[in-house]
Amino acid sequence: MRVGEVLKLAPADIQERSLTIQSPKSGRVGETVYVPRKILVMLTGYVKSKDIGISDRIFPISYVAAWSMVKKAGQLVDIELRPDDLRRHAASYASRSGTPLEIVSKVILRLADLSTTQRYLGKVNDSEAIRWIETLYG
Repeated sequence: MRVGEVLKLAPADIQERSLTIQSPKSGRVGETVYVPRKILVMLTGYVKSKDIGISDRIFPISYVAAWSMVKKAGQLVDIELRPDDLRRHAASYASRSGTPLEIVSKVILRLADLSTTQRYLGKVNDSEAIRWIETLYG
């Protein structure tokens, strides 16, 4: 999910196996995002422990505050980190773990066009290309 979408989440958006985004970047109202069950369980527990109202924001911080938190987390491990880097990492990890490109693009990144996914995944280096060729055909 995009940081701005996460910051707008309310408990009413939590479903059994997904989250509903009320104002996604795509403009499609009520867009569904599939989330691992363990994340939904932790999120529901957090909402209950903080006694967050059904229509209140779960994370009542600004985009700048979230950006700053991600940047500070990166500094702890001595890397320059931006919120979108986390999204890019999730897509790259899924792709390199064998997840079909269509799932990475349409479900994980929620992009309209597969060509946009290429920008997220970046270029494949020679050693990685050779490893995949050996795995597939070797």
